[in-house]
Parts: sequence; structure tokens; C-alpha cells
Amino acid sequence: MRRLARAVATAVLVVSGTLVVASPAHADTLICEPFGSTTIQGRYVVQNNRWGSSAQQCINVTDAGFSITTQQGSAATNGAPLSYPSVFLGCHYTNCSPGTNLPIQVSRISSATSSISYTYTGGTYDAAYDIWLDPTPRTDGVNQMEIMIWFNRQGSIQPIGGVVGTTTVGGRTWQVWQGSNGSNNVISYVAPSAISSWNFSVLDFIADVRTRGAITNSWYLTSIQAGFEPWSGGVGLGVTAFSAAVNSGGTGSDTQAPSVPGQPTAGAVTASSVALSWAASTDNVGVSGYDVYRQQGSGTATLVGNTAGTSFTATGLSASTAYTFSVRARDAAGNVSAASQGRTVTTAGSGGGGGAGCQVRYVSNAWNNGFTADVTVTNTGTSGINGWTLTYNLPGGQAITNSWNATVTTAGTAVTARNLAWNGTLAAGASTSFGYQGTHGGGYTSPSAFALNGSTCTVG
Repeated sequence: MRRLARAVATAVLVVSGTLVVASPAHADTLICEPFGSTTIQGRYVVQNNRWGSSAQQCINVTDAGFSITTQQGSAATNGAPLSYPSVFLGCHYTNCSPGTNLPIQVSRISSATSSISYTYTGGTYDAAYDIWLDPTPRTDGVNQMEIMIWFNRQGSIQPIGGVVGTTTVGGRTWQVWQGSNGSNNVISYVAPSAISSWNFSVLDFIADVRTRGAITNSWYLTSIQAGFEPWSGGVGLGVTAFSAAVNSGGTGSDTQAPSVPGQPTAGAVTASSVALSWAASTDNVGVSGYDVYRQQGSGTATLVGNTAGTSFTATGLSASTAYTFSVRARDAAGNVSAASQGRTVTTAGSGGGGGAGCQVRYVSNAWNNGFTADVTVTNTGTSGINGWTLTYNLPGGQAITNSWNATVTTAGTAVTARNLAWNGTLAAGASTSFGYQGTHGGGYTSPSAFALNGSTCTVG
């Protein structure tokens, strides 16, 4: 009946003897079929998408968007929502919007802009904007990467996975969640307060996910969707305006990722920081920078910073805590390497003295203007050490000419000795030794103060 009334409104009117033809008005469409859909504006698809329940849901579709008119049933807030009524550009389970240029390889996108306006009401729900990507240009099934932008959430619900930090995208601050629902990986950006409308670049979110190593420029953008995930209630929720445009123009010529960087090596270690360095990556065009990740235990690796060089100091750490650091390389085209092998480092104790627990035995043999030194490092702490760096100062007039069983470097009188690949792990109570040969200017004396991973050691 609603469609008929709107159709009759497209009438021929006669005003003052002049024939006037009214322009066609878009007829509202009521969709109650679980997976029913229709098109609007000749370029977008609106879908009911009642996938999580057999209870009825109906949406009223206008030329601008849609609203939920009937919502029955409810879902546990610790599980999946009832549905995802939404409007989209691109392809969703073989349903493609008219004239779409998606899927399109990320490297070929010159711009991807969108605008959205929401109407909120009561209930338990999130206002979700989805960006779907896959390594292949698929138009069916589940994509491997889902980017969710939570414009609003009501009730005791949360994204998939766990919090991995905060970031700024599009000039706004977001809480970032990362996880998997068993079918695809999900990175969610949660707004600290409700956003009713926004114009933004979809590419900004794609770039952030790419920086996290979750996708590369060779992946394909398959669809852009905006709607709601209700757990209960939600009648009156609506998308009142939606637009999205994806333009091509990128060359798409460079889709090769850089090689994997070398395993990080720990330098100076304090109670709150770790200095890292690694062997450089190579790339067919050129490496533009490195992204450094930090992980605790079996948790998710979190991006903590980036650098153009092959060294980085991670800060803001907790004392006497084990962290695993890894590195990814990226090039100017946005291609990202696989993660390097991780390096686990334990920060120093908060007291600054012996948090890790260590003892150094320094045995030397001097003659004329030369000497040799054998250095034994013992972990006297109660936990293992993965990756060690011993720092100390040589007395004046001494220089090291060659070394063994460690990488030994000097800067003036300062000495830094780092483990090799085979002797970097020291269990509690375990020891390792290294040595070197050097020269002195006469009146030889041995170093008297040492620090292991930033913690002062006893000498004996």
C-alpha cells in the first residue's frame, strides 16, 4: 500500500493551463525478509541482513538510507548480535551494488571518501561502519580482514578481541581492538563518544591497518558498509545519509613487500626503556621505514612506534617485566614485510640496582702494552634472561682490538658487549663468557663497574 500511494503521487498536474509533470518520487520500501535487499540512488545496496536470529526485523528504506521499524528478539551481550542491517558500496556475498568498481586492489586506489549520518535511539547496539578487504578480488563469502569503526555503542557490548592501544585516524582519537571471530580477522576503532555524522577518508583506516601488518597494498577492497548491530531493541535506529566513492589512479606497479628485518638486539636497558637495533631489510624499490611491535606473554603484538633507521628505543615500560620486540619493514607503496624473529628482553628493577640480578667476573692478563680479558657474566636473578647487553667503561689509555663470543663495540672508553645468537639466553643461575684482546698505555688496571641490561652487577 505504501508503494502504491507513492506511485500515485507521480501524477500529471495542470496548473493555469500549463502541463506540469512531477518528477518521480522514490517509493519507500519495507523489507522484512531476513536477507532481503534493494538499491538506492542507483549505486548503493540496502540490506536487512538478519543473520543472527529467526525473530522478525523490518527496515524502511528511503532514497537516503534506512531505519529499523520492527525489531524482535534479543541476544546475549557476550555473543554475536542479532543482525547487521546496512547500506553498502561494493560486493557482499555476490550481491554487488550497481556499477561498482569494487573489488579494487589497494595499490590502485587514489582516493576513497565517505560520509555518514546516523540517528540513535534506545537499545543495546553498536553503530558500525565496516571496511572489508581480502587478498583476492572475491565477491562472495567471508573476507579475511574486517575493519570496524564503532561510531557509537550502547549497553555492555565490546568489539572482538582485546584492546591493543589508542591511535589517531582522521583527526580523531580511537581505542583500537584486535582479534578474530574464527572466520576472519577484525580490527576495530571505537570512538570515545557518539559520532552522529562525519566525512572522512576510508584510506586513512586502511593505511593504519596496513601499518599494523594486517594487510598489504596487494590486497583488495571489496566493500564499504554502514549500519547497526543490535543485540536488543533498536527500533528507530537509522542511517539518514550515506555516500562512498572509491577512485582509481594508483600505479599498482609495486606490490612486493620488503624482506624480513633482522632479529632485534637489545642495547641499553633500564626499568622503563629498551634500546633496540636490527639488520636492515631490502626491497625492490626501497625501504621507507620500520614499525616496531611489543608483546607481553601470549598477548597481541602492539605497534609502539616507527623509525626510518634500524634502531629504536621503546619507552613507557614497566620495571622487571619481560617484553618481546619484533620489527616489520615497509616501503613507499605501503607494502609491509612479515615480522622479524622476536627478541625477549626483561627490563631492570625499579630500584635501579640488580633488578635482573647479575655478577661479573673479569680476569685479565697484561704485558708491556697489551692485555687479554676473560669476562664471565652470571644471571643471579630468579628468572631467565633472553638477550643480554653488558655495559662498562675501560680505564683511560685502553683499546680493544678483537673479541670473541660476543659483539663488542666501543665509543671512547664506553664498552657495549652484546650476546651472539647462540648465547643470548641465560637461565637463572646460568653463566656465559666472552673475551677480547687489547692495548694499554702502561700501568694496566681492570674495569670495576658493570651493568647487565641496565641493572648494576656485583663484581667477584
